[in-house]
Amino acid sequence: MRDTRGRSRCGAPQGETDGDACGERRSRPHGRSDSGTDSRSDSEADDGKSGSGPDGGFVTAETAVVLPVLVVFAMALVWGLLVVAAQIQCVDAARTGARAAARQDPADAVMEVAREAAPRGARVTVSREAGLVRVVVVAAPPVLHGLPFEVREEAVASTEQTAGTAPPEARS
Repeated sequence: MRDTRGRSRCGAPQGETDGDACGERRSRPHGRSDSGTDSRSDSEADDGKSGSGPDGGFVTAETAVVLPVLVVFAMALVWGLLVVAAQIQCVDAARTGARAAARQDPADAVMEVAREAAPRGARVTVSREAGLVRVVVVAAPPVLHGLPFEVREEAVASTEQTAGTAPPEARS
């Protein structure tokens, strides 16, 4: 920002090398550093063009192919973590339901406790047979519901005796 009389706008003489009193900086030729050496790489210094060789766009093409693959891979990892989390919820729900059923809790209370711990939309089945209680929790995989598998867990527990009653085998 110089006026036509050889002085900067703020009145400093034009002879300063790095800038003037106003804080202006002089522009340097492209690729030159303060020491006067060329800061460009050898290939840029030789031909003056960047990426003009026979494989100039090769990295761009590789990135265009690899980037979608990496995104799909990352999405598959996240989906896998969601499936594992649903499996853990099924395990917790089946165990919680089996404990409640083993304590001789009412059937609707057992179902409610198991459904609270289960993934959303899971099917809970409670069955009793010969002193054992079996709770099965089945859920669809999260996000991708069209896949041909289910997340399933089963827990079995021995029924407990309530205080003051005879064991189920002794009653008959």
